[in-house]
Amino acid sequence: MPYVETSIAIAAPARAVYELAKDQERFPQFMPDVETVTVLETHPDRAISRWKTLVEEAPIEWTEEDRFDDARLRIDYRLIEGDLDTFQGAWTFEQRDGVTHVSLGVEYDFGVPTLAELIGPTLEKKVRENSEMMLAALKREAEGRA
Repeated sequence: MPYVETSIAIAAPARAVYELAKDQERFPQFMPDVETVTVLETHPDRAISRWKTLVEEAPIEWTEEDRFDDARLRIDYRLIEGDLDTFQGAWTFEQRDGVTHVSLGVEYDFGVPTLAELIGPTLEKKVRENSEMMLAALKREAEGRA
């Protein structure tokens, strides 16, 4: 299954960046391709949310479960249902060298083998660009707060 990992350094405390990433309902306020995030359920260590994003102006919608590991500053997410067959991965936040290093890993499958064969490299590029956009927006928002 295809996997993309992107990372960024953010000049803000790791705990603050992690808490910002947990506040997913705010993502549409500062992430241009995220149209809506609606939290459907919240629990102390997890949440279920409904997402709507744009990829090349095409809407993609899904419901995901996010598991929060506050001690390790890690968010694991996985698709429950939606426009993709597989969509899962993790956000990690590590304070070192005076900055927070954030990594976002995405494992995905659009569920159409012939589509993957035809435009696999384009899909990977779009997933990478979307991940980089999310990290850059998180950086702008976190550094603007610091």
